[in-house]
Amino acid sequence: MNGLFGSTSWLYIILVGFFVGLLGRFFMPGNNRMGCLLTIVLGIIGALLAGWFGQYMGWYAPGEPAGFLGAVLGAVVVLAILRLFSGRR
Repeated sequence: MNGLFGSTSWLYIILVGFFVGLLGRFFMPGNNRMGCLLTIVLGIIGALLAGWFGQYMGWYAPGEPAGFLGAVLGAVVVLAILRLFSGRR
């Protein structure tokens, strides 16, 4: 069961990445206007960040995917970092 989100199927990764990105955008306050593709990328990057940080902290074993909640928290962190560096327009 190696792979992102516990699967190696790209369709599964894209669908779960989309839902993780949607939840990350929902829990992050403010205006998070982005399209479907960026929402998918946000969810996937959030899961990668959560998996890396979880392995660094010893919560996940190498090769073990991040949990769904960890991926959502990772997406929120990525959104916060993007908002920090993008500034106001």
